[in-house]
Amino acid sequence: MVEDVSAAPLPLPLSSPRYRIVAKRLVRRALAATIALLTATALGVAGHGGPAAAAANFKVLAFYNGTWDAAHIDFDKEAKEWFPQAGAQYGFSWEATTDWSRLSASGLAGYQVIMFLDDAPPADRRAAFQQYVQNGGGFLGFHVSAFTTSANDWSWYYNTFLGSGNFVSNTWGPTAETLKIEDRNHPSTAGLPATIPSSVSEWYSWSRDLRQNPDIDILASLDPSTFPVGTDPNQQWTGGYYPIMWTNKNYRMLYANFGHNGMNYDTNTRTSSTFASAQQNQWLINGLLWLGGGQNPATDWHALVSKSSGKCVDAKAAATANGTTIQQYTCNGTTAQQFQQVATTGAYVRVNNRNNSSQVLDVTDVSTADNAKIQLWAYGGGLNQQWQPVDEGGGYYHLVNRNSGKCLDVPGASTADGVQLVQYTCNGTGAQSFTWR
Repeated sequence: MVEDVSAAPLPLPLSSPRYRIVAKRLVRRALAATIALLTATALGVAGHGGPAAAAANFKVLAFYNGTWDAAHIDFDKEAKEWFPQAGAQYGFSWEATTDWSRLSASGLAGYQVIMFLDDAPPADRRAAFQQYVQNGGGFLGFHVSAFTTSANDWSWYYNTFLGSGNFVSNTWGPTAETLKIEDRNHPSTAGLPATIPSSVSEWYSWSRDLRQNPDIDILASLDPSTFPVGTDPNQQWTGGYYPIMWTNKNYRMLYANFGHNGMNYDTNTRTSSTFASAQQNQWLINGLLWLGGGQNPATDWHALVSKSSGKCVDAKAAATANGTTIQQYTCNGTTAQQFQQVATTGAYVRVNNRNNSSQVLDVTDVSTADNAKIQLWAYGGGLNQQWQPVDEGGGYYHLVNRNSGKCLDVPGASTADGVQLVQYTCNGTGAQSFTWR
């Protein structure tokens, strides 16, 4: 049986491992009472930083409170920056709100995926959420959205849907860890290696063993090589099994145990980023596209077509060696003309070629000059190998190189076969405009 820490008296010593848990529970109760007195119009929709993609394939609505723990609040802020940028690249729109009254049949109409960033819904919204996911709606929950010490108060959500039951313990301080990918066949883990680095987070353990639940598919857990986890000896894990990401096979859902940035609590300044791990970001994008029914960048391949010439970006002679010329050529459906976008960090992607997915679009000699040529080269994390797709509307994008700030370009707006692509100062012309087909 898990102790009901919410009944413990305050104040506790700040150094006590129970202090933060007790405080969370009491503040939540106070907030719930306050929110019950507010009208729906007193709760506003948060602004979301960045343009949504034109003609988005699906829509995401993220709920959050943004009122407790500077680390969770900071994650909310980061999410409101990162997800709209990701949506512009991968074809979904993203919006965040603190108005939980929108968690209703009418409020969710037209949204294919909902997120819980920093909490679970209030009691009067629970039935609407259950109906939404039982009707096939997608869900992605982070970190605190699974936190409870009273799972039986909403048994369907905590015990059945998430499967985790009660919160038992947390590590402290927040750390980056090695995650073992348990199921490499799930759409969200497509293209990931056997282990990946996480971003920094505080990690939770649970009263229920998810391995014993036939409905739960554990996607990632803490790798044994990563122990000990946590820096405080009183809140450190030195061994055991801890699931980090999972799905319930009866629903279109994902849960991720990360979402707590490292913080300097004296100044409330960020010391880490939840979106610092490129491979964890890849899992997020893959997962969101699966939830929303969109394309999966780790498995879907498409032609990249020039707006001005109507011709395809092409690896010359279908070669895969370092230094292979990237040219434009009449579209012919071959794998030399098929590419995929895979998230790196921030708003950037690597652009892989299908003939060898480790080979990417690369600016020759790490140049920042106009007319520097584009080639294939083995991906090594170089800034000259990363691109930001910037939405122009109408399904077209220009690709901005992370190292130079210059755009992928067809020199002289040529329409001829065999012209090698270059980077050039961004100018808004059709020679720098591309679409995925």
